[in-house]
Amino acid sequence: MDRVIEIMRGLCPVSDESVSALKECVERCEFPRRHQLVRAGERVGSAWFIERGMTRSFWMEGGEEITTSFSVEGGIVFSMDELYYDEMSQEYVETIEPVEVYRIALTDLRMLWSTRLDLANWGRIIHQNEYRRLHRSHKERLTLSAKDRYEAFVDQFPEVSRRAQLGYVASYLGITLSTLSRLRADAVKRGF
Repeated sequence: MDRVIEIMRGLCPVSDESVSALKECVERCEFPRRHQLVRAGERVGSAWFIERGMTRSFWMEGGEEITTSFSVEGGIVFSMDELYYDEMSQEYVETIEPVEVYRIALTDLRMLWSTRLDLANWGRIIHQNEYRRLHRSHKERLTLSAKDRYEAFVDQFPEVSRRAQLGYVASYLGITLSTLSRLRADAVKRGF
């Protein structure tokens, strides 16, 4: 869980005692590519800290997968519906690479947030950052051209842009795969 802790501490101070308490609550797991950590219409009861690998979150609309976010090393994924509202998930979280993750029960995560201020602050910061990402993404979809959205995505998420399948990126950006392929080819020609 070294990478997770390193990135967590890069966001805010977290005490050794809180790290120890967190480590007591997690279980190391490995999953192959395309494993669903969270499924719409179900309760999982867990969150997942990503030590190695990448996931994507998506909704199903009209039989199509609509990618809503990506998570890489150091991130945490879970159903917001389940964690905050005690409802079944409305989205899926799927591994898009083989992953090493640390599972924590949502009850344990809530307990740590309620008893350890430094871990609660970390949770607040990751949610602030996620809100900012969502707000920025919404604005970009409404105001930027497909080319500018793609370039902003590459700037904001260089790891994801190198590692994720183009179809997932196109879905996230709200453009077709053929448009994204053309934009990427043009960007390569320009040295972007």
